[in-house]
Amino acid sequence: MDRSEIETKLVDLLVDELGLERDNITMEAKFEEDLEVDSLGVVELLMALEDNFDVKIPDDEAEKITTVGEAVAVVAAKVNA
Repeated sequence: MDRSEIETKLVDLLVDELGLERDNITMEAKFEEDLEVDSLGVVELLMALEDNFDVKIPDDEAEKITTVGEAVAVVAAKVNA
């Protein structure tokens, strides 16, 4: 799966799972500051990523994910490992 497919699927998850506006989602957007996703929303997103991409994101890695682009990079690295 290439990076653009992962980006598209991640944006779809953010819209469908968290109810975010598609137009507000950029790769530079920070989950908490820019998209107003609370810590519970971030946890829900990580679980959705693990389920949808069939990957495991350890807690220490998950704590470092603050932007949409970082989430894409982590998933891409695991999917294509």
